[in-house]
Amino acid sequence: MTSPQPPARPTPGPAAGPVPVPWTLVAGLSALALLWPLTGLTGALGTGAPRALTIIGITAAVWIGVVGLGRVPRPVLTLTLTGLAHGLVAVAIGTLVPVLSGFGPGGGPAWTLIPALAIDTMWGALAGVAAAGVQRLRGAGR
Repeated sequence: MTSPQPPARPTPGPAAGPVPVPWTLVAGLSALALLWPLTGLTGALGTGAPRALTIIGITAAVWIGVVGLGRVPRPVLTLTLTGLAHGLVAVAIGTLVPVLSGFGPGGGPAWTLIPALAIDTMWGALAGVAAAGVQRLRGAGR
């Protein structure tokens, strides 16, 4: 007579810890803040509102496209941090080379630092929500 074997124990999989933020991607996407001074120096895209809206559109399309179409984990957090880093890059450029920021030799008023970073972070979060929606539509969340 054969005795029944005990059920096999499931093998433990990889530890289910928090997924790390892709910091190199955050740094790379935040480097799009360099579009503003580059287009200012070269005269590309004109001046004023058309230039600003074009740069905002390009930046948003790249952020949402890269994160939404890629298999980037935690898209909202990733792009929120990207927005913050984008703002920090813009502030650094404006501080180091004020003429490139569009404010002239004196630079911008100091009180605008916190609202500017908050707005960039908010835009990043909104782009993250859009990228998460793209991932969901593509079925990448499965």
